[in-house]
Amino acid sequence: MFPDLTSDDIFHLETKRLWLRWPRAADAAAIASFASEAETARMTAAIPHPYPAGEAERFILSARADNANGKSLVLAITQKSGVRPTIGLVSATPSQAREIELGYVVAPAARGKGFASEAAKALVETIFGLTNADRVLANARTINPASRRVLEKCGFAYIDTGLDHLPARGGLHPCDRFRLDRKTWAANRWSRQLRPMVHQVHESDERPTEDATAPTRAEA
Repeated sequence: MFPDLTSDDIFHLETKRLWLRWPRAADAAAIASFASEAETARMTAAIPHPYPAGEAERFILSARADNANGKSLVLAITQKSGVRPTIGLVSATPSQAREIELGYVVAPAARGKGFASEAAKALVETIFGLTNADRVLANARTINPASRRVLEKCGFAYIDTGLDHLPARGGLHPCDRFRLDRKTWAANRWSRQLRPMVHQVHESDERPTEDATAPTRAEA
């Protein structure tokens, strides 16, 4: 489903604070550091705990192979500032025809700063911009409200709550399910693009209203 553009390891995404790129062998220590924490693993479907020796290296090789053959798109989240440490991972995996599942994990030290939302938004934009997917799906464990907030910030709509199979957690667990379809994404994207234009119209109006002089509220 993913185009040739993403199947080369020079592919990357840039946001205001982050670089999203293919994971590298040099990322193994950083990935193992946050993936080996029990609380991090507990909120995911696939990270085993205890975290086996060599698992980060295995994961990186698998992710790079899947990226290369278009099976999925897995990117390391790195900060632009400082030494550009790897602070998390974000992934897009086709599930059914024209559907892609979004996944993400962020190191404990990087949580609460909006990095997960920033990375997830960038990947969602890429999914709809480069593939023919009709919708992006995601879920969050019911015990993980922070993950739910990430999805809501990205425009996902809550669908329902049910028992989902989380392989690394050993069975079925209650999860909140979310969906973002292409039509909603496009409408929200168009709306965001229009805001500056509307503001300019207000500023040039010969009889400005009270709203025209009010400062616009920045998005979170």
